[in-house]
Amino acid sequence: MFHVLSSITLPLVGEVNLGTSTLIVFFICLLAVVGFEFVNGFHDTANAVATVIYTRALKPVYAIPWSGFFNFLGVFLGGVSVAMGILKLLPLDDLMALPVSVGACMVLAVLLAAIMWNLGTWYLGIPCSSSHTMIGAMIGASIGFTWYYHGTGVNWSKAGEIGLSLIISPVIGFGVAAALMWLIKDVFKAKALMHIPQGENDTPPILIRLLLITTCTLVSFFHGSNDGQKGVGLLMLILIAFLPAKFAVNHSVSNDKILSALNKTELAVNHINATDPVAKGELLKLDSSVTKTKAMLSSTAPADTAKTYKFRKQIKTVLKGISAVTADQKITLGKDDKAALADASKSFTNLTDFAPIWVIAIISISLGIGTMIGWKRIVVTIGEKIGNEHLSYAQGASAEITAAATIGLSTGFGLPVSTTHVLSSGIAGSMMASGGAKNLNTGTLKNIALAWILTLPVAIVLALVLFMFFHLFI
Repeated sequence: MFHVLSSITLPLVGEVNLGTSTLIVFFICLLAVVGFEFVNGFHDTANAVATVIYTRALKPVYAIPWSGFFNFLGVFLGGVSVAMGILKLLPLDDLMALPVSVGACMVLAVLLAAIMWNLGTWYLGIPCSSSHTMIGAMIGASIGFTWYYHGTGVNWSKAGEIGLSLIISPVIGFGVAAALMWLIKDVFKAKALMHIPQGENDTPPILIRLLLITTCTLVSFFHGSNDGQKGVGLLMLILIAFLPAKFAVNHSVSNDKILSALNKTELAVNHINATDPVAKGELLKLDSSVTKTKAMLSSTAPADTAKTYKFRKQIKTVLKGISAVTADQKITLGKDDKAALADASKSFTNLTDFAPIWVIAIISISLGIGTMIGWKRIVVTIGEKIGNEHLSYAQGASAEITAAATIGLSTGFGLPVSTTHVLSSGIAGSMMASGGAKNLNTGTLKNIALAWILTLPVAIVLALVLFMFFHLFI
């Protein structure tokens, strides 16, 4: 990595040194994030297998490990954009400047609040969003942090962006699944897909079975790529809170690559002519930020948390400057300069938005194993209690196609979305389209809606109370 951090060694040794009590809390936090993702596996992933089980496309003994494997792949191949979006909810910069114990309070409050609510709703068999739970817990812990330390607090603009995606996604799930069901039923008149299985031995024809298995596979994969990333974000939060000098920046990025990105930025800035005073000011700020970053890069001072923190902030300043220049309509960028700034921005983003492969592997395995355990409660609700009739092939396929598409698009935009809400609303939409409101089980839908309304405030309060409690002892 860069020279200012060149003396950093492996975690827990060398310059990175945790005391015994802090080390114990660190491992408790690691176990808690693994536990959260494990619970997420059997809490949320059950949604993906409910339709193949209840349409008799696959027996549970095959469906569960199949879904678990594709959840594993989804986390492993899904990137880290959602994980980093989650982290941006928290006041990370303020957190890194404070003692490790403060980060420990925040991490434990977030994780335990999320696990408690998830386990409670799972026990009652209520499909509830792990995404809502975790985001609420993060907001609650951030409020507690602001209360005690007067920091920047919650990133409300990011919270609003994430909240909007979580509110809109179930509406999309209901509407799109209903539209697909209407096409199958009234336009294509696919009678084979409208069949409702009767008894254990009434299995779908081979082509319909392949369709249902494919949709289950896609939902599982995209669930891993979206929900699994939330676990990656939580684990990175732990590592940044406890070992900021090691994990606040990506040490695998070489000096040469950073210097090349800085030179590209500087060259592009020098090419740009701007007559508007505000535009000129933005260009001067960016040029000054690049010069300061180069000076920090060539420093040979010993590594420490403060220097890592300053370097991370400086990289963020450069990124902010590039965004301001490229977004300003009064600044005319040539094609080459625009490409150079975009390439440099990507390189700088890789310095701050990253997750080591072993982090992704731990979360992948936790989610995959969790999928195979405790799935039945949620599956029964999805398969039997949302509607007043057994799932038809068309209803299962419509709901899962909608869920896979919605989750996949959300992951592409780096936004967290609730698999539970999208699929549950998709099932409701398909039931509604096939037989009207009489097909819906209003009691179950009321419970799901109540859980949906309560999750955010309950998670916020739980995490806030836990943060204040842990603050007294850690």
